[in-house]
Amino acid sequence: MSEFLHRLPEFAGNHMFLVMAAVLLIVTLAGNEVTRLFRGYRELTPAALTRLINRENPLLVDLSAAADFEKAHIPGARNVQMSQFDPENKELAAIKDRPVAVYCKSGNTSAQAAARLVKAGFQQVFWLGGGIASWREANLPLAKGRG
Repeated sequence: MSEFLHRLPEFAGNHMFLVMAAVLLIVTLAGNEVTRLFRGYRELTPAALTRLINRENPLLVDLSAAADFEKAHIPGARNVQMSQFDPENKELAAIKDRPVAVYCKSGNTSAQAAARLVKAGFQQVFWLGGGIASWREANLPLAKGRG
């Protein structure tokens, strides 16, 4: 180990771009993890969302297009179009202490919705990573129709 540490400055001097790229990568990864810890909402796997549904009965919000919702959604979910999604809504404001889990087709739109819920003062906000696609891959039950 001491041989490695002894030759490290020589390596760094000979491979400056490689060392800078490694440092940049480490800083980027660390920054991403710190941001994830302090964003105010948690990403869930399909199994973790199933546990949450069974234990705490969260409000499930599906942000998929209406046609996609009718084809397949998590049982008990409510469909809300992202253009109509308003965390400041009076009905939602009344349940700020209740867990809320959001998901969409792939997970991108629902992550934005989760951030908006946190900003509006919701305490327990969850996001299904990978969206309904990850739920399907886990072979979990899906409902069809309007809900």
